[in-house]
Amino acid sequence: MKRHLRGGVAGALAGGISSVVLAMTLGNAPLALALGLTVGAVYGVSVRRERNAYADSLMSAAALGVPLWCLLSVIAFPLLSRQAPQWTAEEMRTRFPALVGWVLYGAALGLILQALTDLDDRLWGPEPEEAATARERKTEILILGGGFAGMTTAAALEHVFESDPSVSLTLVNETNALLFTPMLAEVAGSSLEPTHISTPLRTSLGRTRVIRGRVVEIDLERRRVALAMDAQRTKELSFDQLVLSLGAVSNFFGLANVEKVAFNFKSLLDAVRIRNHAIDMFERADREPDARVRQSLLTFVIAGGGFAGAELAGALNDFARGILADYPNLKPEEVRVILVHPQNRILPELSESLAEYARINMAARGVIFHLNTRLTDARPGTVFTSNGEIAARTLVWTAGTAPNPLLKALAVEKDKRGAVLVEHSLAVKGHPGVWALGDCAAVADAVTLKPCPPTAQFAIREAPVLARNIKAHLAGRPLEQFHFASLGALCVVGHQTACAELRVPLTTGKFLHFSGLFAWLLWRGIYLSKLPGFERKIRVLVDWVIELFFPRDIVQTIELD
Repeated sequence: MKRHLRGGVAGALAGGISSVVLAMTLGNAPLALALGLTVGAVYGVSVRRERNAYADSLMSAAALGVPLWCLLSVIAFPLLSRQAPQWTAEEMRTRFPALVGWVLYGAALGLILQALTDLDDRLWGPEPEEAATARERKTEILILGGGFAGMTTAAALEHVFESDPSVSLTLVNETNALLFTPMLAEVAGSSLEPTHISTPLRTSLGRTRVIRGRVVEIDLERRRVALAMDAQRTKELSFDQLVLSLGAVSNFFGLANVEKVAFNFKSLLDAVRIRNHAIDMFERADREPDARVRQSLLTFVIAGGGFAGAELAGALNDFARGILADYPNLKPEEVRVILVHPQNRILPELSESLAEYARINMAARGVIFHLNTRLTDARPGTVFTSNGEIAARTLVWTAGTAPNPLLKALAVEKDKRGAVLVEHSLAVKGHPGVWALGDCAAVADAVTLKPCPPTAQFAIREAPVLARNIKAHLAGRPLEQFHFASLGALCVVGHQTACAELRVPLTTGKFLHFSGLFAWLLWRGIYLSKLPGFERKIRVLVDWVIELFFPRDIVQTIELD
């Protein structure tokens, strides 16, 4: 019996037993049993359990009760009864017994599942590894980059080659964690803790060797990669198969002053810096007597009206206006969040109607739009645009990206963006054993022949195809062609407000449009399901629940001059 099937059965059994506790608080035994079985089965399949880890199992499963209470008892049950969810203190008091029931159910689920797991191992023994014949020399597969493309490729290769000892997997990345970028704006807006949207690569990948280092040179002829481990130390790795998933960097289009002055918005550190800088601006404005200087301190300019820019503008605007209560000397009209965009509408990735809905909704919340406007230059304290100057101490650049500049030195075919041209199999043209995907690759759909957008949605679908093609290449079999139709797009533009464009199943081009609270719930539900790691999902859910009852945190986590 497979491990995941055994876990699902054990989880369902543990959930069914634990539902007795749940039935006492919900007052509906059949519903409690159905929920207990379902949650238990999903939990049993999802978590990785160790023998005799009763304390960890109890705490982890008990923590699961809090988000389940919020999602089901507070939100889902009222909606199913055709009532709007209520967040008042009186309503929360009436639902407190259900919270206790969910937490006790989770604790019981963890303990019973752990007991069943230990019993299962004693009866059936550990899961046997599949036999594999080792070759005289291992095939070295080297993955450069640990973003969505790189980590998903490593996980897919682990699945494809399983416990085959003839294949060695190595992933190189500048950080030791995968950053879940769709939630980056929520970190800048102080809705989520920074570490909760980062998943450690070492704990997520079972048999892949993870090396933290910066790639400085790729020699395709010698099949060597040079890494800078720190300021003095370098390391060289050899490879038989190379996967390029180096991602993208900000493209400032030659605006050198803007590059010096503006905040980037690509990494976790960028989001933390923006959040702490915003708090610093409020602290300085609170003690500033000059009204003109105070307004420049409280003016935040975001360059670029795509997904990243719109989401950051919405999150930063909510954050700035939410913390005004802590600064009684400041007035709401002094806070300005300005989004500068060169086109006549924001969010070109969405339909025009949804983009206009987002603009109107954000404008109603206080965001100022400078459309058909280009950012031309910047100095400390002043932002220059094609329509004039803006006195602002904060500028964030989200207006463009380019493939990793390391690719410029590679003797491979590239498109006009500098991305590596690949065949429909994701193999780099003219270089057997070299592959590329994600932001740094120019991928064309094998069916439509249209370029695939460099987004995470496509990268995580390219990865399994690439992994299977590496195995097929080593075995001398035909390669698979990549084809994927976009499932749609989601964009959150403010608290409890989002836009969603989802493709209708079994159709090629029809999309359903959603906006408002329902789209916001869709955004959170879909992206939470995509967030790697069960523990991270629980942490993010707890952050979201805390956000409903408490104000935004204004503690600065780093010092600023």
